[in-house]
Amino acid sequence: MFAKLLLLLFALASVCWGGAVIADDLSTSGNWVYFSDTVMGGRSSGMAERVNVDSRAAIKLIGNVTTENNGGFVQVRREIDAGRASEFEGLSFKVKGNGETYYIHIRNGSSRLPWQYYSASFQTSDNWETVKIPFSKFERSGSFMAKSLKKNTINSIGLVAYGKDHQALVLLSNLSFY
Repeated sequence: MFAKLLLLLFALASVCWGGAVIADDLSTSGNWVYFSDTVMGGRSSGMAERVNVDSRAAIKLIGNVTTENNGGFVQVRREIDAGRASEFEGLSFKVKGNGETYYIHIRNGSSRLPWQYYSASFQTSDNWETVKIPFSKFERSGSFMAKSLKKNTINSIGLVAYGKDHQALVLLSNLSFY
């Protein structure tokens, strides 16, 4: 209870002073879960791990994404407390990768089935870059979901490589709400 109260006070203070709230500083273990299309019979493979790169804590997602056998994704996802993003306009993070396009998948109260999420893409390069994605830019994955993302029910954030055959290599750091 005390921890939730502190989190609420921190969030309110950040809103009052216009700052960002860190969604995950990536410096501690736990909370991020890796999975791939093998959960549905696909053949993609990979892994995710916490690393320190260029003096920066990050989550690293690597893998072989293959559309063979109706597959095509590797993902690392983190649950968050619903309501945590309510007062913010979007996600901000630093990213570095192999030049491929990657995706942020957000799940919320409208995401009832495993294949339901809201998605936004971003491009990577071999340099750290800051990416800011407004919640209004996330698109639903299917027609049986609310048309727009309701930020007050966001309950997970995922880093995803999918949609085509390729080698995934992406690092994500400084994940925050703005």
